[in-house]
Amino acid sequence: MKLSKKIQGMAVFIEFLASTGLAIFFHIVLHDPEVAYTIFGIGILLSLATWLLREDLENTHHDLVDQYHQAHELTFALAQISDPECQIRAQELLAGNKRTISMLQLGFIPLDETEFYLEGAKCTDMAQKRVKAVDPITSGWLTRGPLVNFYQSNLRALDRGVAITRIFVMSREELSTPDVQKVLMIQHTDDIEVRIALREELPATAGNLGGCDTNSSCDFAIYDDRVATEVFPQAGTYFGKKTGQTVNIERYEKLYQLIDHCAHAVVMEDEQILLASDKVKLAA
Repeated sequence: MKLSKKIQGMAVFIEFLASTGLAIFFHIVLHDPEVAYTIFGIGILLSLATWLLREDLENTHHDLVDQYHQAHELTFALAQISDPECQIRAQELLAGNKRTISMLQLGFIPLDETEFYLEGAKCTDMAQKRVKAVDPITSGWLTRGPLVNFYQSNLRALDRGVAITRIFVMSREELSTPDVQKVLMIQHTDDIEVRIALREELPATAGNLGGCDTNSSCDFAIYDDRVATEVFPQAGTYFGKKTGQTVNIERYEKLYQLIDHCAHAVVMEDEQILLASDKVKLAA
């Protein structure tokens, strides 16, 4: 860097001396002051222009070198790993990071379990109109800290007048179990619009949208049609993901509409939550 600067300074100085010497020659020897001044002025301008050009090229060179090192920093680091076992482990970590980066490129932010429910609580606290959720049925609503605190944000939203609809995905056999009834009863009495989608009635196209099929549970929520969160169907490094991109929100909206179309309204009778369609059949 220093050597390059010195060479650049010497080149400008030589150009200046050359133009000055030529100007003096025309002035003293050829007795043509007008041409001498013209040559001197043009020489100074050329020296300044070439100096600026060299400076710009030098800065561009260093910027490109820095970008090259940043782009290949990981490659250089991997190349310095000599132990074969460590190299294999490094490649595994790199593959995981590639999947995470691919997810980020699609507009999804991966989250661990605590981060996921914290983001859900924040989104619920910021919601102004409506929260639409699809959840698997689980007793964790009443016992697990992250879920309990997330549910508290639901209650705060209800107090502000936010409408919350939660579609629980389950089998018909699960509906009658005490733990499930307790979860459904609490949310129903808290003025959450509880609906139930029987897993065996879900459309096959739901799986094609990346949400759920007859062998798995859906677990996602849409906040004011602006932000969505989703739990990964399989356990891994991350628990779930969040997105605010319109194209992703539209996919969740379509999936929600499909599931909602298959969902049943519920009624409470004799301290028990029943499907409204079942009650109609019993009455008939």
